[in-house]
Amino acid sequence: MVTMLIIIVLLFIVSICSIYYCIKSKNTIRKIDEMLTTAINGNFQEFLFDETSVSAIQNKLARFLNGSTISYKNTQKQKMMIETMIADISHQTKTPISNILLYTSLLSEENLTPEQKIQVDILIQQSQKLAFLINQLIKLSRLENGILSINTEIQSVNDLLKNVVNQLYISAKDKNINLQLNPCDISANFDMKWTSEAVCNILDNAIKYTEPGGKVTISAIAFEMFCRIDIEDNGIGISEEEQAKIFTRFYRGEQVHNKDGVGIGLYLSREILFLENGYIKVSSKLGQGSKFSIYIPIN
Repeated sequence: MVTMLIIIVLLFIVSICSIYYCIKSKNTIRKIDEMLTTAINGNFQEFLFDETSVSAIQNKLARFLNGSTISYKNTQKQKMMIETMIADISHQTKTPISNILLYTSLLSEENLTPEQKIQVDILIQQSQKLAFLINQLIKLSRLENGILSINTEIQSVNDLLKNVVNQLYISAKDKNINLQLNPCDISANFDMKWTSEAVCNILDNAIKYTEPGGKVTISAIAFEMFCRIDIEDNGIGISEEEQAKIFTRFYRGEQVHNKDGVGIGLYLSREILFLENGYIKVSSKLGQGSKFSIYIPIN
């Protein structure tokens, strides 16, 4: 009888201990959950803990989260400073470059000697190149600092391609490039402004690196998950060794050093498509042309 009573008492003590530790564990989990939630929201503050081993872990976690919160706030502050600086650079350079282009254009209409005409044309070309370079660098900086705002929605791929072709039609015509757009009836999920930028960069390269009298074709086809946009040319092509490098920042291939460019366009295109959950591929043979395939999500 006494033995049975002792067993019952021991079982009661074990039960009480189990309940105590269960409640304590739940409280610990709740505190850790609160710590993580406030850290995610950027409002983390350290709590006071006792000297138990569990609290020691909580204390270390608190110190880590506090450091992460401070780091996050500093990163956000730096990001805002960079955004302000980019906006300032854009504003400060836009007006003088526009004025240079305006007055050189007016100057070109004056009664100039042949030598002066050549000099003014060079000035216009270099001013346009400078404006293009600054614009590309600003876009690159915004992209790499997470400032670009990508807003995707279901819309017409054909409208996207028509918009891009309209922007580069004159460039193709001036080089006597046969620019052919195959109409399509496809909708996909993308940002019209930035996807136009991405496709424009690739089409501009196709025109730039195709000899006069050549051909550039744009077409699209729908798959289950993606719409594929193909931009195909019969230009100078890209060697197999360089195909893995052309999407890196500021890279310029051996075949294009005598052409205008800074090596940003393809990098920007790839990063924009990545932000839209899309991607880009290239197939090419040196001297036989290139085919760039852009994949954008259907949904």
